[in-house]
Amino acid sequence: MRKTYVAAVAFLILMNACQKQKLEVLETGAQLPMPAEWIDQDTGHRIIHLVNHEGENRSFYFHNNPFLPSVENTNEKMIFTGMVNGNPQLFSVDLKTRQADQITNKRGVSGEIVAPRSREVYYQCGDSIFATGVENHQTRLIYVFPDSIHGRITTLNADETLLAGAISSTEEDEILKQYPEKHDFFNRIYEAKLRRTLFTLSAKGGEPTLIYSENAWLNHIQFSPVDPELLMFCHEGPWHKVDRIWTINLHGGQPQLRHTRTMEGEIAGHEFFSPDGKKIWFDLQTPRGEKFFLAGTDLASGEETRYELTRDEWSIHYTISPDQQLFAGDGGDPSQVAKADNGMWIYLFKPDGNRLCSEKLVNMKHHGYKLEPNVHFSPDGKWIIFRANFEGHSDIYAVEIEKIKN
Repeated sequence: MRKTYVAAVAFLILMNACQKQKLEVLETGAQLPMPAEWIDQDTGHRIIHLVNHEGENRSFYFHNNPFLPSVENTNEKMIFTGMVNGNPQLFSVDLKTRQADQITNKRGVSGEIVAPRSREVYYQCGDSIFATGVENHQTRLIYVFPDSIHGRITTLNADETLLAGAISSTEEDEILKQYPEKHDFFNRIYEAKLRRTLFTLSAKGGEPTLIYSENAWLNHIQFSPVDPELLMFCHEGPWHKVDRIWTINLHGGQPQLRHTRTMEGEIAGHEFFSPDGKKIWFDLQTPRGEKFFLAGTDLASGEETRYELTRDEWSIHYTISPDQQLFAGDGGDPSQVAKADNGMWIYLFKPDGNRLCSEKLVNMKHHGYKLEPNVHFSPDGKWIIFRANFEGHSDIYAVEIEKIKN
């Protein structure tokens, strides 16, 4: 009885605080549409619609940087994908005014590569690679792959001189055409052991440089955020069957495995660099679906840091704050590897010894996890940005880390 009374008083206090700010306390996703801003009734955190572009919108994949710094007379911006007449286009959104601006206007735009220094976006339309200015919208053609080569760019190095990606085989293309759903093509591509080749391409154009080739599904290609010659990639496939996380230097040497399995059934994946480029963080399970960690390998020493999480706290993707003091995760539904009973939340994590202490930021029970939320910290570290479909379509939201004060 006492607990019920205390909970009721706390809820009334929260309601009063929100009424002063004219914000409603609502169950996230329980009504269509949700307002422009509201308070999640289960967490007490403020949530906002981050963009004002109508229709389907998606924020970037968790390890792709979407942000541009502020410059004179221009606020910080985030790049996202929005649908226009059935075609995906790249947009920017002003992180203070929430005003969106369409950058691209081509058919078949794909790619999530932002150049913060030159203030451009890189993307691909079929066989052609382009760069377009975020503010001036000036577009330049960088390269056109010949018909005999199926290549795709995925990353830009720290000094913005080189793009990188992979060249795949026609056999892989045929598998994808015949089996477009991930649950159908995933094991088939892994088992096929088809040739893939990593390449770099000058951001100014020219011909690709081939740097490494293997009969394996080379994927998740990411440049270090600080070392322009260090490239990370993974061996894609069922995580318990692959040695997944690798790096390679562009100017010599063999690929280096960055995490070695210690037991049967152990898995590691969804790797990403720390902002200072000193560590690679990843989802670690010892073994698969039993014990859960967010782990980080120090690139200089090889030493590994492990933070344990509960089954419900496990997330499909994790990310780290700009100051590297906090982490966030996007949770998961019961169909995911953790088989969590209560894991559908956007989480904030704080290291405490050898584990992570969690705070729930958003109740995602009305979200369909086939669309993965893919969390990002805002550049100021005050918000977690994510995508969700709890309003019946994909859109982009931000949840404030600090709660509304009473």
